[in-house]
Amino acid sequence: MPPRRKSRPVRGAHMTVMEPRLLADWEAVHVFLEVARSGSFRAASDKLRQSVNALRRKVNELEARMGFALLLRRAYGVALTEEGRKVHDAALQMEQASFGVLKTQDSSAADAGEVVVAVTEGLGSFWLTSKLPDFHRANPHVTLNLNCAVQIADVMRLEADIAIRLDRPKSSELKIAKLGRLHTMYYAHRSYLEAHGTPGSIKDLENHSLVVQCDAAGKWVVTEPHFLPSRVQPKVSVRPNVGSANGWAIIHGAGIGVLPTYVEAICGDLVMLDLVPPFAHDIWITYHADAKKSPRVRKAIEWLTESFDPRRHPWFRDEFIHPRKFARAQKGGLAVMSRPALRQGRKD
Repeated sequence: MPPRRKSRPVRGAHMTVMEPRLLADWEAVHVFLEVARSGSFRAASDKLRQSVNALRRKVNELEARMGFALLLRRAYGVALTEEGRKVHDAALQMEQASFGVLKTQDSSAADAGEVVVAVTEGLGSFWLTSKLPDFHRANPHVTLNLNCAVQIADVMRLEADIAIRLDRPKSSELKIAKLGRLHTMYYAHRSYLEAHGTPGSIKDLENHSLVVQCDAAGKWVVTEPHFLPSRVQPKVSVRPNVGSANGWAIIHGAGIGVLPTYVEAICGDLVMLDLVPPFAHDIWITYHADAKKSPRVRKAIEWLTESFDPRRHPWFRDEFIHPRKFARAQKGGLAVMSRPALRQGRKD
């Protein structure tokens, strides 16, 4: 078959300007992208906060318009078809372009408005909430959307303006800086130790109740071989799935558990147990390179950096500082009172 010739307008004839074909529904493409990214309609439903049936309907309609299947529906989830993979790659580029438009808009925003800070559930619920009054006294017109979750929101996809996390992101498109180091140790509330005694060794834990934070798969969140050798078989009294529940269970005397050493600045009746060496995680802050162009985001970054400043807060230093040395090592941070002083204050 001979190649088709391109039609040319006839001289003197009325010329019709052909409009480019536009995608009818970006929302449907976004839903398809999220379903493919999540691996199932159910997981995408939780992420997008839409019903499974609504997501299925949008993807089905998109496939009907495209004229081919994008996803293979399987019992355990979804998989991309060959055509779906091509659409997926193009949709990712569209998504990144839309993020670029939003970042340009945000960079010129005023110093009032909302800043979304994604942070690990424990750090957000305990440490950052204790520092919020400092931020709001200095920035009364900024609303902090503190997203405390086990699964950290994605800064690359603009799910958050700033993220505080315990694993170093790998993206070269983000600004990444180390804020400090989180040291964790065994702790118990004074009331628990008064009732059950103080363990003198890791083996003694077999005579005590443990509070063990576990993930969705039932695995201990902290490094198990470090904190609990296989030869030690204690009784587990509580299995919280988030850091705040883990902390409050220990604070209320439910048993012995692992907590970060900064809890000494928040609760004076916790006792650190020198049963194993401390375990540490680096704390990272990450945000888009142009995020500081927004005054309110820049102020939030400065506040977060100060909140984890190891010079003011010795529990975030690279080297482990024993809690009994906090008051001596601290310079201008939270007033860490001694336990006798705390008890005296309650009597007064």
